[in-house]
Amino acid sequence: MKILFDQGTPLPLRRHLRPHHVDSAAELGWSKLQNGELLDRAEAAGYEALVTTDQQLRHQQKLEGRRIRVLVLMTTSWPRIRPSAEDVRTKLEQMGEGQYGEMSF
Repeated sequence: MKILFDQGTPLPLRRHLRPHHVDSAAELGWSKLQNGELLDRAEAAGYEALVTTDQQLRHQQKLEGRRIRVLVLMTTSWPRIRPSAEDVRTKLEQMGEGQYGEMSF
């Protein structure tokens, strides 16, 4: 699966999502894109999932009809996420195309 990390998603999480391919918005030069533009660009580039910490995303963007999975981590804290990093991978793998999910830690 091709996964995109939004701003605020802890980069160390990437190691726990193998064998999936993970890029960050910053690495792609997409840091300045607003959420709607980021979702459009990600889908056009073939990303299957967006991992974000933006808890307002579902209220700010129309997610219906999108192919990309959107997983919101309810914290930016790597120490809080780390013990459940494998659960993040499992959640992404279980989500279907266009689904939205949230994870609290």
